[in-house]
Amino acid sequence: MKRFLFVALILISSASVNAQPESRDSLYQILSASAKDTDRVMLLIQIADTYETNNQDSAIYYLEQSKQLSDILNFKMGLYLYNEKSAIVSFTKGDYNLAMQQSNRALDAARALKDSGLIINMLNNTGIVYQYLGQFDAQLDYSLQALAITERFNKKEKLAAMHHNVANAYLNINQFRKSIDHCLLSLNFHQKTRNYDYVNRLYASLGQGYASLNLSDSALYYYKIAVKESEIRNDKYAEAAIYGYMANTYADRKEFKEMLRVAETSFGLSKELQSNQMLANSLYNIAYASYFNGDNTEAKKHITEALQIATRDSLKDELKNIYSILSYIAARDGDFNTSLWAKKKNDSIQGTLLNEQVIKTTSELERKYESEKKDKQIFLQQVQIQKRTFLNYSLMGSTLTLLVIFLLFYLSYKHKRKLQRQRIKELEKERQLTTVEAVLKGEEQERSRLAKDLHDGLGGMLSGIKYSFQTMKGNLVMTPQNQQTFERSMDMLDSSIKEMRRVAHNMMPESLVRFGLETALKDYCNDINSSGALQISYQSIGLEDYDFEQTMSITIYRIIQELINNILKHASAKTAIVQVTKSDSLLAITVEDDGKGFDPNILDQSKGMGWINIRNRVDFLKGKLDINSQADNGTSVQIEFTI
Repeated sequence: MKRFLFVALILISSASVNAQPESRDSLYQILSASAKDTDRVMLLIQIADTYETNNQDSAIYYLEQSKQLSDILNFKMGLYLYNEKSAIVSFTKGDYNLAMQQSNRALDAARALKDSGLIINMLNNTGIVYQYLGQFDAQLDYSLQALAITERFNKKEKLAAMHHNVANAYLNINQFRKSIDHCLLSLNFHQKTRNYDYVNRLYASLGQGYASLNLSDSALYYYKIAVKESEIRNDKYAEAAIYGYMANTYADRKEFKEMLRVAETSFGLSKELQSNQMLANSLYNIAYASYFNGDNTEAKKHITEALQIATRDSLKDELKNIYSILSYIAARDGDFNTSLWAKKKNDSIQGTLLNEQVIKTTSELERKYESEKKDKQIFLQQVQIQKRTFLNYSLMGSTLTLLVIFLLFYLSYKHKRKLQRQRIKELEKERQLTTVEAVLKGEEQERSRLAKDLHDGLGGMLSGIKYSFQTMKGNLVMTPQNQQTFERSMDMLDSSIKEMRRVAHNMMPESLVRFGLETALKDYCNDINSSGALQISYQSIGLEDYDFEQTMSITIYRIIQELINNILKHASAKTAIVQVTKSDSLLAITVEDDGKGFDPNILDQSKGMGWINIRNRVDFLKGKLDINSQADNGTSVQIEFTI
């Protein structure tokens, strides 16, 4: 199944948007009594804002009125706002070429006005239009320019949106971790400024990042938040798209009943928006889910409707996928002629799309490298070879499709056998976890006992000896040399007491038992910072009022402690970040450093107790562990638990 990746729209506006219907009514009343001056222009633009995401034709109507009056008044700011907001409306309607023309006119107007805020807006918006034109390098370039100017002029109110758009740019070039990092920074700035415009689409971008990393639980968690926020904001365009993302994720999880439910919701919203592209996609998802739910009649009904819409509007990407699933539906009905015809149509569209890409690429090369004739000819020859190779593979694929259909029944039998073997493995895993649990609990109990014995037993004895020595000192007459020896001995005794207390604290931190996980982690990071060996930035969200069960808090503490110990021993790092985030029933831990990095594959052969202990503790809490590291690029460890 093709994954429809609708990246979240975050076009930024210079004026307030998404007003509620009652605010729109009050604007109409003011407009009816207003004079034909610049204030009326701003009123018209505000009214257009209220229609931006739910009725684009009305938005265009009021924007055109604002342009006519701005031309008469020579109101430059009005003309800027007209182009800026017209680009947003054109973008929402899917006319990206027109949106690019309007964005460029608005960017020129912003530079003429010498307004850094407006320049930031249009750099950002132009980057997004490049995204939808498929020019992702240009999108990242414009987004980073906008972020740099925002930071230089310290425009805190814009930082949330800027980081979000940089996140989307990284998502498009498959830099998923960087995308998530910028999404989290964006969310942080939303919370600091208490400005939650477009936060629904931010949550959708977080979901896409986690979905791209195959962390489907996290993806669905953020998609559900995004849907709620979209409903609050009456942002039906985003809501319909998000339900489409959820359908893709449920398909990946093979939860086809849930996929059908969200696809039908997306279909209802798409009908309201009158977006044929979304309608075709949602009908395709309904047919896909119905097919895998065993309802071939419903699958055929919806794929036929999707085919009519996509054919009428020449939606080539959608047609390619529609013909693909149609071939499977027809094969199940025994209609192998239709199945083969649909497969050939799919192959034909793939070839057409490839030709269009070749033409587009060739045109760009001709404009950019007109003088380099020889290189261009070599490039075109390579493209033609790739095209012929692709067509050959397509023909082979058509032949193999029928064989694949007949193999489905055999694969179903193998799948049942696989499920049986998987159940056996799960039982073995449960046995291993029980053993690990006993070992970890025994280890912590022994640590606690040793810490108590050291602190209460040996600590008390050393303190008593110190007190006795101090008492003896007042009753003895010593030579200066003996006095110096006595003082040196007292210093050594003080050092021994401190070292004993440090060892006892490491075995079982008192703050963890008395004050909980949050305080213990802060104290641990502060102790490392005070030692000067490493500078750790500790960040947490949602831990303040949550009372962890003791075994869980000790296990999480040991995992983070072991990760920091590995950084100190092996990474040669200067700084590190520890992030602990709790959202409902999900606890996420991220530990990153700027050290020398390593090849994560060596951990599979590692016999070091550090990584073994970390894996055992993560398995004990039934968590997910993900390690990302490259030479000279530091290390990032991400762990998720359900609590």
